[in-house]
Amino acid sequence: MFNKLLSTLAVVLVMTAPAASAEMNIVVLDPVRAILESDEAKVLAEAANKEMEPEIEELRVAAEEFQALQAKLQKDGEVMSESERRKGIKDLEDMQTDLQFGQQKLQKQTQDKRQEILQAMAPKYEKVLNDLIQIAQIDLILSPNQLQYANPKHDISRRVTEKLNEASD
Repeated sequence: MFNKLLSTLAVVLVMTAPAASAEMNIVVLDPVRAILESDEAKVLAEAANKEMEPEIEELRVAAEEFQALQAKLQKDGEVMSESERRKGIKDLEDMQTDLQFGQQKLQKQTQDKRQEILQAMAPKYEKVLNDLIQIAQIDLILSPNQLQYANPKHDISRRVTEKLNEASD
């Protein structure tokens, strides 16, 4: 019985040896980074930033007004009447709420624009990636977010970005 088990194990090892010895081409790819670092995505991001400039400026001015009122309350708070101080504190709280809302709105706009860029670039990215998979004979692509460690030499994000830039020309 023991000899039968040993011979079966030997057959299994012989059959799996070629598969184990064949090297897999495993790479790491951060698709978001690869797309957003491409020249075309940078141009689209710059256009999106220009489009949001009025909101950014409005938020900056509101933050300056908030800081000025805060400084005034700290400086003159002791000489203000109780009602003036309460009104100033209420105004400060309202401004802070408005600032937080404005920041959240701007952050959402930024995320939406980023998503639009990723979606606009997706077909080109897919084509470049499929070409690269064929050329480099890639067997497995891993996301860096799912890895504890990967040697940077296996990261093809830069190559994908370069291919995207070449495809734009």
